[in-house]
Amino acid sequence: MDNKKIVTFGEIMLRLTPPDNLRFNQTKLFRASYGGSEANVAVSLANYGLRSEFVTCVPANHIADACLDDLRSYGVETTHVLRRGQRLGLYYMEEAAAMRSSQVVYDRAGSSFDALQPGQIDWASLFADAAWFHWSGISAAVSASTAETCAEAIAAARRAGVVVSCDLNYRKNLWQYGKTVQEVLPPLMAQCDFLFGTDDEYEKILGIRLPKFEARDSAYQPDAKGYEAASQQVAERFPLCRGIVFGLRSVLSANHHLISGTLYTGGRLFTSRVYDIDCVVDCIGVGDAFVGGLIYGLAEHAGDMQFALDFGTAACAIKNTVPGDYSQFTVEETAQLARGPVNGRIAR
Repeated sequence: MDNKKIVTFGEIMLRLTPPDNLRFNQTKLFRASYGGSEANVAVSLANYGLRSEFVTCVPANHIADACLDDLRSYGVETTHVLRRGQRLGLYYMEEAAAMRSSQVVYDRAGSSFDALQPGQIDWASLFADAAWFHWSGISAAVSASTAETCAEAIAAARRAGVVVSCDLNYRKNLWQYGKTVQEVLPPLMAQCDFLFGTDDEYEKILGIRLPKFEARDSAYQPDAKGYEAASQQVAERFPLCRGIVFGLRSVLSANHHLISGTLYTGGRLFTSRVYDIDCVVDCIGVGDAFVGGLIYGLAEHAGDMQFALDFGTAACAIKNTVPGDYSQFTVEETAQLARGPVNGRIAR
């Protein structure tokens, strides 16, 4: 990409997690880390050696300083981050175990990002040396003004000739400002080059039903014809879109997931293998790792769509093995898994 950067835009929050799989009512301590969908993507891309810049709005206080320091420690640029408002959003994460689901409690109302207004970010300057812009449905769900800022950013990116991608990221509890996801997202999606989402998200937002992914082991064969037909429906709805991605996951228990993915582009469907992950450490951020891996493959291996999908799915799979929101893996580690099974033996 001639050292051009990939820009991601969204909210980053302080994550507080009880240790040792404790429930909220049991713990007296919380592990602190940072995360947010678009920030997680930026970290993945920086770990792959690409220039990535994260754009957001955080307060001018020591907690936000620590948050930005954390991003910069991975090589993520933060030059255009706005410093205003009074608080960094929080979320509390109770980790899953066996048949017990994880629980997330958000405390983000009134955050600096929540109050972000159109016109406050200099998008023209940001995109002057950018090749790609990534945003997600979370940013459009936070408030009416952040949805308007997403629209402003997408329009500026298209004027600058920058590739635009969107992760649908439907969060039902966030849509509280008087408009529905069906009203807000489709007009923004129509201006995107690549769309990423799950079966539930495409059905909720567009009413397009995908085949059920009911894998119980890695020998499972997804319904390729069904995913191709669903992809064609999305493509007909959004003619500017060059690539439509479905992320597929089957949850057997909190600690045992199976994942795969499809990519539809140029009238052709690509499918990845099914990964059987029977020791999930932390499933938060795995979708963001999938997106980060796909963007890397699409940007750095243009034309090799099978590589892009395989790399993205491997990135998604391996993220399940580490705690926290961020993926922690290099290109070679991810590509090694994409090439074939890794046995987990000690690497010396």
